[in-house]
Amino acid sequence: MTLTDIVAPAAIIPALKVNGKKQALQELAARAAELTGQSERAIFEILLQREKLGSTAVGNGIAIPHGKMPKLGRLFGMFARLERPIDFEALDSQPVDLIFLLLAPEAAGADHLKALARVARMLRDPNTARKLRESSDTDALYAVLAMPQSSAA
Repeated sequence: MTLTDIVAPAAIIPALKVNGKKQALQELAARAAELTGQSERAIFEILLQREKLGSTAVGNGIAIPHGKMPKLGRLFGMFARLERPIDFEALDSQPVDLIFLLLAPEAAGADHLKALARVARMLRDPNTARKLRESSDTDALYAVLAMPQSSAA
């Protein structure tokens, strides 16, 4: 599985303008609702519930908010590069500027975890993160996400 299996070019936001974590999650939920046909409120609630368990900011300016949705047909990913870094309550206290949203069908089981691990592994790669930060448009960001990983799983 490559990230382009779960992220379409329409699901990439090259310069998201938000002032905080909650607003970021709201904007992502709104876009995800448009693309999946799911309820924006339901997506937002699922993301908020997950954040209450602990921040999905994984360090180095990266957050991977995620959740499972009962009516979702397949894994859905979305990537946003923030115009300005925001506080996401990361363990390393670094502000977040790269967000990868992952939604999975409730019955996804291991596929959800595999996708999550793949996203985390890819974004933790310093070269990939640098390329994402340097890319300013949808096509360039998609090209970075489509790159085969040097440390393939």
